Amino acid sequence: MSQARAQLTPRRVLVVLAVLAACAIGFWRLRVTHDFFDLKIYMSAVRWWGDGHELYDYAQPDRVQGALYFTYPPFAALLLFPFGLLPLGVTQALFTLGTVAAVVVTTYWLLAPLARKQGWPVWFAVAVAVPLVLLIEPLRETITFGQINMLLILLIMMDLLVLGPRGSKWTGVGIGVATALKLIPGLFIVYLLVTRQWRAAFTAMGAAAAVTLVAAAIAPRASWDFWTGALWDTARVGRLDYTGNQSLQGLLARLVAPEQPAKWVWLLLALAVLAFGMWRAARAGLAGDPVTGLALTGLLSGLISPITWPHHLYWFVPAIVALLAAATQSTGGRRSGWLAFAAGVYAVCVIGVVSLVDWGVAAVPTDTPGLFLARNAYVLLSLALVAFLPVRPGPWDYLTSRTV
Repeated sequence: MSQARAQLTPRRVLVVLAVLAACAIGFWRLRVTHDFFDLKIYMSAVRWWGDGHELYDYAQPDRVQGALYFTYPPFAALLLFPFGLLPLGVTQALFTLGTVAAVVVTTYWLLAPLARKQGWPVWFAVAVAVPLVLLIEPLRETITFGQINMLLILLIMMDLLVLGPRGSKWTGVGIGVATALKLIPGLFIVYLLVTRQWRAAFTAMGAAAAVTLVAAAIAPRASWDFWTGALWDTARVGRLDYTGNQSLQGLLARLVAPEQPAKWVWLLLALAVLAFGMWRAARAGLAGDPVTGLALTGLLSGLISPITWPHHLYWFVPAIVALLAAATQSTGGRRSGWLAFAAGVYAVCVIGVVSLVDWGVAAVPTDTPGLFLARNAYVLLSLALVAFLPVRPGPWDYLTSRTV
């Protein structure tokens, strides 16, 4: 207790308050006022469903993409249904507070081991980092849209950074539930397999199957509609060429064929990137570097998904932590290089791809190098990180003293 009090100096408190104030101003100035648009779709869809309509028939007009639908699996609809019974303002407050709380917890999981190894006060490192994380565009978009992304990230990171290093028999449950909620986290099951975490991988599969079957038992018609129809219709999610779609398919749509890029080109590119990226993620995981493995797998999930919005790309945060960790183990020019890389990633995430430019409704031709970089910043940054993110030989010690 005395050590913690000694770390709580006036200078550190002032630094935390200064960072918090600067980030709050930055958030306010950079945010796009989406007015909880996605959350309103969720709530309208589950209320429509509760009134006796078919869940996946619900559509909401959108000025950019025509119409948007409820696209999550039935298990997600069941989880969201109780929120539809609450006043919308209460639900908005709960989602916002939940996102902020998840950022605090996940930032602690990421930074605490690094802070302890470097002799930094953990409370100070986390208190400075949380506002910086909330400032980046993926989190600004998550909050202002009312998205559930941080719940999925919390579940995934709980498995990979907390339960897994402790050898818990429950490792994999979080990834399985996240997969049942939004499917693309299923790539983390592949990560468990390639890192030879067999028990965790099969636990994740079992958890995903179990909750999906429970959802099918409770909502058989919605489950049939989703698995036989809605799942395969990417038009339900949005336009492929819209700048907000920061996936490989989005890049191809903006570059060569706005209406519909050749599927075989996208498939070959996605498979090549996936194979290389999972090889690197496996190397990281087997070397005892779960943060880099987590970051690489998350970035890959965004690249190979047909549609990846900025609010899906929290994964730059663990990538930045991995770069900072590499810098602490390096000297001279290499140390400066890793720090510059981390600063560059963070700067791109703060500036973003949609916050500062209104790309409008009509397709924008990508006919200059500058426009190509601006419209595909997250895709190109993800590719660079998949290729060059350093693998830090572990282990990251998650079982050391909990002194903060």
